[in-house]
Amino acid sequence: MIDLPDPLVNAPGWSLETIARYDENGPTFYWNSFRGSEHMGTHFDAPVHWITGRDGKDIGQIAGSELIGPAVVLDRTREAEGDRDYLLTVDDVRAFQDEHGPLPDGGWLLLRTGWERHHDDPAAFTPSDDTGSHWPGVDPECARYLAHDTPLRGFGTEQVGIDAGGAYAFEPPYPAHYHLLGAGKYGLASLANLAELPTTGALLVVAPLRIAGGSGSPARVYAIVPGDGRPQAA
Repeated sequence: MIDLPDPLVNAPGWSLETIARYDENGPTFYWNSFRGSEHMGTHFDAPVHWITGRDGKDIGQIAGSELIGPAVVLDRTREAEGDRDYLLTVDDVRAFQDEHGPLPDGGWLLLRTGWERHHDDPAAFTPSDDTGSHWPGVDPECARYLAHDTPLRGFGTEQVGIDAGGAYAFEPPYPAHYHLLGAGKYGLASLANLAELPTTGALLVVAPLRIAGGSGSPARVYAIVPGDGRPQAA
């Protein structure tokens, strides 16, 4: 989970508190209460998460039919290994389409960078130094292009969020959030197992909590791969 600088307020970390476990509080059952952020772990961004999408849908308003759709995987693992500040460009996306066909109508573009290998190492997952934060993402023009010039429903990454680590300094700041959520599209972050998916042809099934009024939710994300029959957890 990302740490925001002062004076911005950080979300609480994940906690689980036992209410009853076959004891005097509930002799025949076990259950817990939990606390955490809508945007932690593998999670879904609804349009209202960003100021540009504040008049759009919250997560409780998103129909189940919008949470199932085709996915393509754009692999930039090699580029990100050589440059942790790597940014996907419009030219990259157009070259991908020249090779693999148009982006899917009502589907998802998933950016694979190999970043999932850092999921269990916070210092490597969200690295920062005196020059800022450093992880891959999309450049501002690419974010605008994906939001306004493609038929995609959403964009997903392996990183902590859908924007690059240095995106606070872009114009506009955090352009993936700004453009995609402002256009009524959706985001997925902290995905895993993208290497298990084909470049094209997978069907993505996104399963967030349906939080009334929520800006997002932790989510299970599955991909059904043709000819396999076994869903892959993302």
